[in-house]
Amino acid sequence: MLNRLFAGLAAAGVAFGLAAAAQAQAPFRIGVMEGFTGVYGDLTAGEIEAIQMAIEDVGGKVLGRPIELLSADHQTKPDVGAAIARKWFDVDDVKMITGIGTSSVALAVRKIAQEKGRIDINSGAASADLTGPACSPTGAHWTYDTYALAKVTGGAVVKDGGDSWFFITADYAFGHALERDVTAVVQASGGKVLGGVRAPLNTQDFSSFLLQAQASKAKIIGLANAGGDTINSIKQAGEFGIVKSGQRLAGLLVFSTDVQALTLQVAQGLVLTEAFYWDLNDETRAWTARFRKKKDKLPSMLTIGVYSATLHYLKAVQAAGTDDPKVVMEKMRAMPVNDAMTKNGKLREDGRLVRDMYLFQVKSPAESKHKDDIYKLLATVPGDQAFRPMADGKCPFVKTN
Repeated sequence: MLNRLFAGLAAAGVAFGLAAAAQAQAPFRIGVMEGFTGVYGDLTAGEIEAIQMAIEDVGGKVLGRPIELLSADHQTKPDVGAAIARKWFDVDDVKMITGIGTSSVALAVRKIAQEKGRIDINSGAASADLTGPACSPTGAHWTYDTYALAKVTGGAVVKDGGDSWFFITADYAFGHALERDVTAVVQASGGKVLGGVRAPLNTQDFSSFLLQAQASKAKIIGLANAGGDTINSIKQAGEFGIVKSGQRLAGLLVFSTDVQALTLQVAQGLVLTEAFYWDLNDETRAWTARFRKKKDKLPSMLTIGVYSATLHYLKAVQAAGTDDPKVVMEKMRAMPVNDAMTKNGKLREDGRLVRDMYLFQVKSPAESKHKDDIYKLLATVPGDQAFRPMADGKCPFVKTN
């Protein structure tokens, strides 16, 4: 009888040990979700390779488990993004999702992540609502947001005499938030908004919108759009001779990939805000050289943004000794963010990564030494000046008193 009991206990111990060993070797899954095709396809190309670099930089494992990266195209559709997030969390046991460009998708995914108590680190979407009304104890907003774009680019343009504006706005959450935040900056500086028009996402013909902007006589035409929409609106504005007639374009979210698609001949003189430029210093140049061995294109702030977010997350998991979302988020807030993009960044309680932002101007063809030499640095804006004060965001779970 006792022999059978001991044998049963031994078998149970072996089974438990095997189960523990299997768990230790089970993949530690993270996911990157983006609009990898469509209007933002060019912007998001290279994000998978950048995240693979972050995985390499922690040795390919965390908590003794091999790291596995899942990727998916949400097609800039909120329902598709929400369905992917739900499957990843429920079925695939994905611990963290990053990327998540397109604000409407990001807000939908944020709801799922918060419901499941999982971590989403948004790098691609811009709406500052992600650290305001839609904030989450397990959510972060990493690279830039509409408030910072408005404060840095909008503020610089108004200071330079651009005191009357007309907006051409992408008609969804991102465009609405960007127009709102730039309008606040313009009006606070004594400027006026003379009007605006909203254009559907992935618009091919901006002629009617540009004619309305031209007729407004506003000094500044604010482009509250991104990606292919920004490229098309700037190109078509050139065809209409808008800049030659005296009005100026303000690209409120412009990436290095957009500038190269436009060419310096078309984009020269544009003032814009970015969180990263490949040629800022020796470290950014070295990171870019390493990235280009994997993906031969110029990295944008979206590219290195997912690298930075993933690297900090994985370091925090290892330091915490657990993948428990709340414990990991506490560790992410406690640890300073230091990498090729960010120096001494601080993740706030509302999920906002506070870091320096940069005001650039696109070089003229005569100023450029080679095809990737596209920006000149006008100003470095400290994070506590670029991003919205936490008390003003009205994040529901943050106590500001």
